[in-house]
Amino acid sequence: MLLLVAICLTLSAASCWILLRALIPKLSRRLLDQPNARSSHRQPTPRGGGLAFVVVSAGSCLIAFMSGYIQSCAFPQTVLPLVSLPLAIVGLLDDRLNLPSSWRYGAQLVTAFLILRLSPIPLPWLLLPLVIVAVTAVINFTNFMDGLDGLVACCMAVAIGAFALRLASPWPIWSLVGALLGFLLWNWSPAKVFMGDVGSTFLGAVFAGLVLQAPNWPEALGMLLVATPLLGDAFLCVLRRLLAGQRIFQAHRLHLFQRLYQAGWSHAWVSSLYIVATAVLAVALLAGGWPLVTALAAVELLVGVWLDQRVAVPFVEASQS
Repeated sequence: MLLLVAICLTLSAASCWILLRALIPKLSRRLLDQPNARSSHRQPTPRGGGLAFVVVSAGSCLIAFMSGYIQSCAFPQTVLPLVSLPLAIVGLLDDRLNLPSSWRYGAQLVTAFLILRLSPIPLPWLLLPLVIVAVTAVINFTNFMDGLDGLVACCMAVAIGAFALRLASPWPIWSLVGALLGFLLWNWSPAKVFMGDVGSTFLGAVFAGLVLQAPNWPEALGMLLVATPLLGDAFLCVLRRLLAGQRIFQAHRLHLFQRLYQAGWSHAWVSSLYIVATAVLAVALLAGGWPLVTALAAVELLVGVWLDQRVAVPFVEASQS
């Protein structure tokens, strides 16, 4: 099994790297992200690079199906990247055409419903709308956090890798982890490509889908909390903006990771902080399960509050810039 995982990681990482090498010149002509006052980058950089790991991941799933490798027990996990594929296509169109928000959220709702249908966890029908909205929140929060070199890609690679170990996932899930590692070779600071909505919404959907593959709700909560550095930052920022009367879907630079960057931290330092925090929670999940993850997630939230109050550019000051 370890040999299969190692081969899968290597081949998918190399495939993603090669695919991006061919894609980046084309993305530079059609999806060039010009820096503005709210950007964290200073050089024009192509976006949409998440298409590479989407293709590698979905392609691996198709190969698994056609080869007859997938057993019935692994079907829900293996189909997750394929279920999330239409959302990635909508994300790619949005990167290019700036689709109406109703179209984007409609695609998220459909994807969330399909993801929930694959979950083995029993759920009363009355709670179905609440969980569907929660899944769309995870998708959007992941998208919101894609604003710094290497941040989302590496945190998600760590989290999904931990889930694959915890759930004994089939190799197509590991192919996504490997593809993210190949993507990081282009996305780490200074980034030569951004993942764009095509990648961030896809990752959010697959992440939420794997959480809902847990055997019970406490275990699902523990898996969700592995992403506390990402999702906690996004949730608290949205809450503070709501309380401040701001429009939460308007572009801004108010996340903690953005305000740490404004305070003088480099892309690499901020991303590394979030990655290490995610890795600590991933190890806690594998070693102690949801009780240990819950305790450490609370500690990390307190550390985040300290950084917010003592290190980062103040929220009010950043709101005025």
